[in-house]
Amino acid sequence: MFLIGQYDSPFVRRTAIALKFYGIPFEHRPWSTFGDADKIAPYNPLLRVPVLVRDDGEALIDSAAILDHLDETVGPDRAMIARGGALRRKQLHTIALATGLGDKAVSLIYERVLRKDRLALWVARCEAQISGVLVMLEAERAAVTTDYWHGERIGHADIAVACVLRFTREAHPQLFDAARYPALAAHAARCEALPPFQEIVQPLAPPSGD
Repeated sequence: MFLIGQYDSPFVRRTAIALKFYGIPFEHRPWSTFGDADKIAPYNPLLRVPVLVRDDGEALIDSAAILDHLDETVGPDRAMIARGGALRRKQLHTIALATGLGDKAVSLIYERVLRKDRLALWVARCEAQISGVLVMLEAERAAVTTDYWHGERIGHADIAVACVLRFTREAHPQLFDAARYPALAAHAARCEALPPFQEIVQPLAPPSGD
């Protein structure tokens, strides 16, 4: 089984970290969606990562779908998300906010790198959406008294938020001020200190428009 994608992607990284927490062995193929598009296309013609290719050749695409498969593989007692009910809905809410923030942060990089004349209205909208999500996540995390977002055990929501925060801070440092979001900064620091986070990490390369 192998995982396609570079770890500077918050979506690839959260998938790999979950694999590590679950103790599921995998190979890593750090293919770039631009530089290695010809390698990725046979597995996902959308040219998006992550892609998890199972030993039987089946290619699973999209981090949410991959994690759903991994949860099913390890069983409900080990899965890093509740089986159902209000707790699962709350966890999915946090994950949706985090991954949505990640999408907007990635969009801003593409805007900066690929478009010669940036669309100011689109940039302003993305930045406003990122700011709004950070404010909401900060308030929700500040109200939590447990070590992790939804209890004493780490879950997919914790991983998603931490991975997206690292990406946002590296890609758009002006959009994340730790002093303004102390609960999120503390959450990220707690997660990043864990061995799987330290093992699965790749600094974001400075984007270039050349």
